[in-house]
Amino acid sequence: MNDSKKYVGYEYKTVVVRREMEGLWTDSYKNMGWELEKSCPAVVKHVWGPIRLLVAPLAIFPKSHFSKMVKDHDSETNMELTFKRDRNMDQKTELNRLQMQFENAADVIDKLEESKKTGASVLGYTVGLLGTVFLACATFAYLKGMLIPCIVLAIPGFLGWILPYFCYTKVRNKKVKNVTPLIDRQYDMIYETCEKACSLFA
Repeated sequence: MNDSKKYVGYEYKTVVVRREMEGLWTDSYKNMGWELEKSCPAVVKHVWGPIRLLVAPLAIFPKSHFSKMVKDHDSETNMELTFKRDRNMDQKTELNRLQMQFENAADVIDKLEESKKTGASVLGYTVGLLGTVFLACATFAYLKGMLIPCIVLAIPGFLGWILPYFCYTKVRNKKVKNVTPLIDRQYDMIYETCEKACSLFA
């Protein structure tokens, strides 16, 4: 009996994806002939040299935010996935075209997911910052003995500290409502693409 194995030449691909998207990438790539080799947290590189030197004294506490800035560390949000695939598989050109469609759709989903909180965060921070400015002015007015201007400035100041959460929630909910159909459309496109890719192996 001949126990010799046929040689298979592989190509390899590494991608970095959000942790929430790991399953989608793994399953979709599988339909395009890729086999998952390794899955691990992506490595976050330390900050640029001069900034690294500036924050180094603050990094003496091992679990502080600054300690992560001065050395490479595992990402809490991104995963690094390594795949392999037979280099000489049939229909490779068409599979590559479908793979590109999937990657574009996944990229759009990432951007839409990020947009859910970006605008809301900007508005929340802006309102909070304006509140801080008003409170600072109110403090200076109080120190100068101007009680009426102090009260007038303190009211929008406190509102600026109270309202950011409500502004963030309202804007984010509105954004979620707007982008959810767009995200669903991209998922439908991905499933259709994977179905086409899978049919090439039939």
